[in-house]
Amino acid sequence: MRHHSFTPRILTSLLVLISILLSGCAPEKSAPSSHPHKPLRIGISFQELNNPYFVAMREAFEDAGHSLGADLFVTDARHDVTKQIADVEDLVQKGIDILLLNPTDSAGIESAVRTAKQKGVIVIALDAQANGPIDSFVGSRNYDAGLLAGEELARILGGKGDVAILDGIAVVPILERVRGFKDSIAKHPGMSIVATQNGRQERSAALAATENILQAHPGLRGLFSVNDGGAVGAAAAIESSKRNVALVSVDGLAEVVKAIQSDSPFKATVAQFPRDQVRIALGLALAAKWGATLPREVPIDVKLLTRDNAKGFSW
Repeated sequence: MRHHSFTPRILTSLLVLISILLSGCAPEKSAPSSHPHKPLRIGISFQELNNPYFVAMREAFEDAGHSLGADLFVTDARHDVTKQIADVEDLVQKGIDILLLNPTDSAGIESAVRTAKQKGVIVIALDAQANGPIDSFVGSRNYDAGLLAGEELARILGGKGDVAILDGIAVVPILERVRGFKDSIAKHPGMSIVATQNGRQERSAALAATENILQAHPGLRGLFSVNDGGAVGAAAAIESSKRNVALVSVDGLAEVVKAIQSDSPFKATVAQFPRDQVRIALGLALAAKWGATLPREVPIDVKLLTRDNAKGFSW
C-alpha cells in the first residue's frame, strides 16, 4: 500500500473516527479494514494492570474496540519485560493487525516491536515510548507534568525548603516527569532536592521509601511522587510521621483527587487522560491502515489539579 501524509479526506475521516471513539458511541458500521469480511484483530500489551490508571485504559480500549466490531486481545506484563516480549510475540502469532504497546521497558521491548513490524502489524506506543520502528507514540506531556508539579510545590512552600523525589521505573514518561520537576525546582535558589528514592510506583514500596526519606531528612518540607499510586503510600508514611510535608504527584487517581480536597498531605496532582490516549491511538492505527503516514508522536495535554479545581474530576 502506498503511504502518504494526511490528506484532507483522511484527516477528516480520522477526526470523525476519533470523535466517535471519544464519545463512546458505536458507529453503525465497522471502520474499513484490509479484509472486508474479517474483523480487525487488535492487541494491547500493558506494562501492568494492577493500577487504576491502566484499568481505565483497558476499559476504554474494550469499549472502543467493540464499537469497531474488532477481535480484542489484552495482556499484562506485570512489569516483566521478558514476559512482555513473549506476550507481544504471542499476539503476533494470533494474527493481530494492530498492537497498542504500553512498554514496561522502553529499550528492552525493541526486539518485540521489530518482530511485530516484520509481520506487518501497526504498532502504536501508548503512554510510554518504545524503541524500534513504531508507527507513532501517544502519551501525556510528561515533562510538563513534572514541571507543573514542581511549580505548584514551590508555590506552596514559598520557594524555600528541602524537597525529595519518589522515583519509579526507568521508562521515558517517568524520566521526563523527574526532569521537568528538577528543572522547575532549579528556578528557586531557596529550594534543594535532598533525596531521590525509587518507590517503584507501588504503594507498599513507596511507603517504605518515604519512611526512609523522612527519617534521613528531618527538615523535609515537600515530596514529589512520579505517580499517584506510589503517592498514596507516601501519604500514609507522612501521616504516620505526623510531619508537615506537602505531597504532589501525577495521574489524577480518584482516591488522590478526593484527598486533595480534604486535610491530607496531598496538595496537588497533575492529571492525565488515559481514556483519550487509547482512543486517539486507535484512531491513528486505523488511519495508518487507510494509508496515512502518521506523526512521530501525539502529545496529550495534562492538567494541574488543586483543591480549587479538583472537585468533579475523573478519568
